Amino acid sequence: MSLWSVRTRALIGAVVASGAVAAGVLVSPSTIVGTVDAVAADPILFGLLVAGLYLVRPLLAWPTTPLAAVVGYGFGVPVGVPIALCGVVVTVFPVFVAARWLAAGASGEDADAALLERAGTAVARYYETAGPLRGVTASRLAPIPSDVATCAAAVSGVGCRQLVLGTVVGELPWTVAAVVVGASAATVTAGGLEGIGVALSLACAAAAVLLLAGPAYRRIRTESGSPTDGTGRSTDS
Repeated sequence: MSLWSVRTRALIGAVVASGAVAAGVLVSPSTIVGTVDAVAADPILFGLLVAGLYLVRPLLAWPTTPLAAVVGYGFGVPVGVPIALCGVVVTVFPVFVAARWLAAGASGEDADAALLERAGTAVARYYETAGPLRGVTASRLAPIPSDVATCAAAVSGVGCRQLVLGTVVGELPWTVAAVVVGASAATVTAGGLEGIGVALSLACAAAAVLLLAGPAYRRIRTESGSPTDGTGRSTDS
């Protein structure tokens, strides 16, 4: 691919990212609180609002968890959890496709392309160690921005099936907690949307570490020259 094409893709990516950040600042989730309260009594109108929020979320660089709280506020826990999980899966695909397209153009001698290539190598090493499904699941469990995890999966060649399954499993605890918070709120407030809690973040981070512990240990043992039997136990002991 030509250097011009690489720079064109990089420029497009920079413009889109800058626009998303600016839009996210100007149109934060807290600015829609009044609208949510106004339409919550109408299930059809509220459903259309939720669908619209998930569709525009990538453009506004919003986190997914506050939207799950909005879903819980309008639909309750039993219906809200599957709706919010479907919303997360739908909303990560535009980011996934865009990141893969930009990564495909990041080749050549340009310095920016070289930087992206080094970052891609580190991400590829992570997925090579963890595996696609486990890697996506752990990245969703970890308290990092959803779009960062999506971009990492995209540039590493993770398939759509692994992306969907890993996203559903990894986002499940975050989604359930957010929907419960939204459903139990008398009114939706900015604090309620953001108050998922430190305890959940620590618990999900610990789960991600435990999920990666086995593959990481086997990788370390292999690179140190001690073969394993496939279960993580060294064969030279």
